[in-house]
Amino acid sequence: MNKENNSSENELGRLLALSNLDLDYYDSKQGIDWLAEMAATVAGTKISLVNLIDSYTQWTISKNGIDLSQMPREDSVCQFTLYHEEGEVLEINDLRDDDRFKDKFYVKENPNLTYYLGVPLVTKEGFNLGALCVMDVEEKEIDIEKRELLQMIARQIVDRLKVDKMVHQIKADMDSLQHDHKKLVHDIRGPISGIVGLAEIIKSQGTESEIQEVLEFMELIQNSGNSILELADEILTKNSEQNNQHTREPKDHEFNLLTLRSKILDMFAPQALIKKIKLSVSLEENHQTYPFKRHRLMQIIGNLISNSIKFTTEGGSVQVKLGLDLSKDFSVLNIQVKDSGLGMSQDKIEKLLTESGSSESGTKGEKGFGFGMSFVRKLVEEMRGTMAIESEIGEGTTTKVMLNIT
Repeated sequence: MNKENNSSENELGRLLALSNLDLDYYDSKQGIDWLAEMAATVAGTKISLVNLIDSYTQWTISKNGIDLSQMPREDSVCQFTLYHEEGEVLEINDLRDDDRFKDKFYVKENPNLTYYLGVPLVTKEGFNLGALCVMDVEEKEIDIEKRELLQMIARQIVDRLKVDKMVHQIKADMDSLQHDHKKLVHDIRGPISGIVGLAEIIKSQGTESEIQEVLEFMELIQNSGNSILELADEILTKNSEQNNQHTREPKDHEFNLLTLRSKILDMFAPQALIKKIKLSVSLEENHQTYPFKRHRLMQIIGNLISNSIKFTTEGGSVQVKLGLDLSKDFSVLNIQVKDSGLGMSQDKIEKLLTESGSSESGTKGEKGFGFGMSFVRKLVEEMRGTMAIESEIGEGTTTKVMLNIT
């Protein structure tokens, strides 16, 4: 395995590998809870977690023995497991004696954690997505055989995450096929009924029909036949918009503006609350129930919001605005994230839009990892979108993203 893949120099590649799984951190993952519980049993610890770590946040996708869903990346122990190779573990016998963690809330306060052992979750390409960790309120000794079992469980977790992605993709493909089938049956019925009806009229009139009337009927039949051919071509090439979809409920692989707003508040309101920042999400009035693919949207929006929270002082605000522009040929999702934070110079904006970014601390000393906005820019480019930043020092920042979701 390439050790550089888990180094800070290749953090952007690691984030892209995590993004490629396109996970919803709050949705249950097939079999992951059982593996987390098995890890605690093997280690003989009270607590086990499966944590995935993005630019700003540690997301707990499975928990055993503790109620935890997320925490700032800089507060976590698992962030240090990121830079271990597959086959290695990070063990801390007493968090109370470690300067990095002795003042953290989970050590000084309930549950008063003492012991930590983390196993990296490494893809076959060598990128570390996060960690399987076992923890306890007292010191432990975990022998080599049990560590090897934990490493096997960690590999199973990575495999399960890939399976989860494939299952969601299969469901999405099946939904698309089912929609095309229903569309074909529905849309083809009209032209065929017209052809049958006109043929019956011609037949019933027999020799009494005048040639001009027959020619008119034949022209209508031809038009109906052309409609069927056009419909077949539309379905086969998949270049048309889905008809009559503006009000249906989005499926598992989709959002609409309403469900997207709900997901944003569920995931990022806790971050804003901890920092005493007002987070709001508003929607444009049109197309609020129109469904669109959720592919990578939370990675893009989440990084923008987390970045704004990081650079906004207590009492400030982060305002998210979402809207859809629909036309016959394309659909565009408009995302705007506006904060009342520190702001930045034009030179800094140009660097964010052209370079890999640099690490800076937030308003409360949050550690910067330097890839959040560069990561967003990369995803936006891959989705054929555009990104613009407006800011002045001391006047906050507004980031606008337009994504082609056709």
